[in-house]
Amino acid sequence: MTDETKFHALLRDQVRSELTASQQYLAVAVWLDGQDLPRLAAHFYAQALEERNHAMSMVQYQLDNDLTATIPAIDAVQNEFTSVEEVVQLALTQEKQVTEQITTLARTARDEGDYLGEQFVQWFLKEQVEEVASMSTLLTIVRRAEGNLFNIEDFVAREMTSEGADPTAPAVAGGRV
Repeated sequence: MTDETKFHALLRDQVRSELTASQQYLAVAVWLDGQDLPRLAAHFYAQALEERNHAMSMVQYQLDNDLTATIPAIDAVQNEFTSVEEVVQLALTQEKQVTEQITTLARTARDEGDYLGEQFVQWFLKEQVEEVASMSTLLTIVRRAEGNLFNIEDFVAREMTSEGADPTAPAVAGGRV
């Protein structure tokens, strides 16, 4: 195994963050399903899988670079919500936090002269721009809908459809789900 660096430790912590985000999105999706909002629920079920794949991409990077790869326990997630706006605000806040974490990863790799690590993290920086923009837009739509859940469901069905796997995405340990 190679020597542990700050970047390696942060990457291992990021695996936990990504798996926690996956579970949080799963909790959100289940709550939305319970509210009979199938389009929003489907969107967040897909987000949960995407976050899981991000974590497993980081695991694959660790494996490929002879680093210790572990699957950590996750943080607690919120399961009870009072509104769709609260759900989407939580998702946006979560994406902004992940963006800060990924930025720190990139900065640390650069500071340590870890060019492979820096290159690996670049894709995640691009992904976070898309994630924050998507959740920001969804929050705007939720607020404009002023409680009309049919309008939100229609928007999600019309505008937030999955485009399939990004061919530039890093490999996923165990395969993409």
